[in-house]
Amino acid sequence: MHPFSYTKAADMREALSAGWRGGRYIAGGTTLVDLMRETVERPGSLVDISTLPLREVAVTARGGLRIGALVRMAEAAAHPKVRVLYPVVSEALELSASAQLRNMATIGGNIMQRTRCAYFRDVSAACNKREPGSGCAALQGYNRSHAILGTSDHCVATHPSDVAVAFAALEATVHLLGPDGERRVAFADFLLRPGKTPNREQALRQGELITAVEIPAHARPLKSGYLKVRDRQSYEFALTSAAVALHIRGGVIRDAKVAAGGVGTVPWKLPAVERHLIGERPSDRLWAEAAEHAADGAHPLSHNGFKPELLKRTVERQLRTVGGTK
Repeated sequence: MHPFSYTKAADMREALSAGWRGGRYIAGGTTLVDLMRETVERPGSLVDISTLPLREVAVTARGGLRIGALVRMAEAAAHPKVRVLYPVVSEALELSASAQLRNMATIGGNIMQRTRCAYFRDVSAACNKREPGSGCAALQGYNRSHAILGTSDHCVATHPSDVAVAFAALEATVHLLGPDGERRVAFADFLLRPGKTPNREQALRQGELITAVEIPAHARPLKSGYLKVRDRQSYEFALTSAAVALHIRGGVIRDAKVAAGGVGTVPWKLPAVERHLIGERPSDRLWAEAAEHAADGAHPLSHNGFKPELLKRTVERQLRTVGGTK
């Protein structure tokens, strides 16, 4: 591990000042410390923000839900407001990592975590995300776990977060605070597709800090859930996953929110699936027809050609479960 300085921020002003000078924010440390050990990340300065007052889970005035950036994953998953209003968020969190990690990792850190691509984490391998211009070893390498949606010639790595898929489906907003004040970024715009600059992963400005993730109010009744398909049930990242939220009233689907994980370079919203559902009555046939659109635009690689069909089946299964025709 390379030498670095460490500062524990006493308040928000001190944290932002240190961040503006190039310090890297750290709270639970469940991702950054690992990357530092592997010399993938070499920050010169760490800014510990773990004592900042960003631990509240609260219902907003309009009936949405705001989750502070420093709320632990385990705390958010168990919170009664999260479990009642948005079960998809609780389920996504509970299917993430291990119990020990969920007790340490924060909501803000989870959506900021970097890819689990083996080539990114191997400093001897070519990786444009780690070293721009060096190439992408995954394109011609073993790419079974890599993305089929949102890829580019420069990067095919997936985003590993489960709860980010739920946030994407529910069209959440990320609250940020920086030297220039507060701003909000739609979750769909916060995590960036690789394009030609895969090393730029979030729409953050110099020194900005995530303060909360806010889920807007959705029409009720709302049924939601998260399904994760992986090679093993214990501490494994998704081959594919589906976050689904449906507003069904009078026997008709009035609104639908669907996103997929494990298949995209970012959590992948599925608007074509949503459009196919709205205005229709739940049925086994409808779920199957809608799920056919889940892999629209997919570009499988040499070792993950199974993913488009797996994605369709996963989305269909979760639609049936949430829609009540399982």
